[in-house]
Amino acid sequence: MKAAISSAPNSASTSIKMNRWLIVLGTIIVQMGLGTIYTWSLFNQPLSDRFGWDVSSVAITFSITSFALAFATLFAGRLQERWGLQRLIRVAGIVLGLGLVLSSQVTSLTLLYILAGFVVGFADGTAYITSLSNLIKWFPERKGLISGISVGAFGTGSLLFKYVNSALIGAVGPAQAFMYWGIIVLVLVVAGSFLIREAIVREQAPVSKTEGAKQEEVIRHQYTVKEMLRTKEAYMLFVIFFTACMSGLYLIGIVKDIGVQLAGLDVATAANAVAMVAIFNTAGRIILGALSDKVGRMKVIAGALLVTAAAVMTLSLVPLTYGVFFACVAAVAFCFGGNITVFPAIVADYFGLKNQSKNYGVIYQGFGIGALAGSFISALLGGFHLTFIVIAILCAVSLLLALMITPPGQNRRTRQHEGQMSLKPSSRAS
Repeated sequence: MKAAISSAPNSASTSIKMNRWLIVLGTIIVQMGLGTIYTWSLFNQPLSDRFGWDVSSVAITFSITSFALAFATLFAGRLQERWGLQRLIRVAGIVLGLGLVLSSQVTSLTLLYILAGFVVGFADGTAYITSLSNLIKWFPERKGLISGISVGAFGTGSLLFKYVNSALIGAVGPAQAFMYWGIIVLVLVVAGSFLIREAIVREQAPVSKTEGAKQEEVIRHQYTVKEMLRTKEAYMLFVIFFTACMSGLYLIGIVKDIGVQLAGLDVATAANAVAMVAIFNTAGRIILGALSDKVGRMKVIAGALLVTAAAVMTLSLVPLTYGVFFACVAAVAFCFGGNITVFPAIVADYFGLKNQSKNYGVIYQGFGIGALAGSFISALLGGFHLTFIVIAILCAVSLLLALMITPPGQNRRTRQHEGQMSLKPSSRAS
């Protein structure tokens, strides 16, 4: 198989194959450090108690972090071109760590929003998308699996640091916990960056396409952002990704409240759903990412959207028992993890690997908008039930799009190929 990761001579191919697993290790370390920001909810109540701030006001910090993370992906590709990947990840790791360390000294919500919100989110998003996109370039034949490993490491960092940060808050309080958290993250991201090497993609990269038992090599055009935005497929993918992110992020953010208000669970039992969401979210990233390499990425996305729609309709319309509640929450978390894992590979399949960071950065804005849209729609409609119905309708629309969409130019190439075949003289002609 021809590799689309480097313009180096063929004699270097063995070295590339050996070294790229070190790049996987470095990316895992980086992503685990970056994923720790999803432990923010642990700090809401302690900061509220320490400074007398309203809990909801403190919680806004993470909304700012999520928005800044998505916003940073628009600029990360350009920064990578100027600074190089290793240097960019190191700088992002240092800024991320210092943002958390300096947050230990804040005494106002405004400074908390700036440092723990915007600065931390922007640095995190910069390192996240560039390290993820680079790793996919090193494994063009296993995009789904590799994306699952990288994004799964991000989720694992969140899961592990729930215990680390809980212990730190209990031992030294929320302010000092920020300092130790920042130092640990800085060390993880900077250390991981030393194992990462930047992949170089040829202008016309070969992509393997399998049809039955026949292996056909297709030359995929390397789209720039401007070229991508001229295709209808870019907007279709954005709608699908927005729907997947909104449904997952909204439910994850209110899972404990659903358990208490809709399923009638006590607070302690409903809180168990938070840990379960993290576990199923991480499992979905790895399992559905690997599955997408075998059965097709849009089939996986379509299946995940169908399951999500069924789960949210059940939450909205069916009387919830303990088992039904946890089954629905687990299903949505699993599908959400899979969706955000498979999408980087889809963007690479559709628009090429060369400009992956920039192209995926545009599509990734669906994450930032989706993070805000669920809460906005819920506030507008006045509760869970109608919001779940809206999400189910959006999932149905996106499911249709997922079943219809094909890579840009594929139909045209197929017609050209059929036309050329029809012009060939028959082997039986006399």
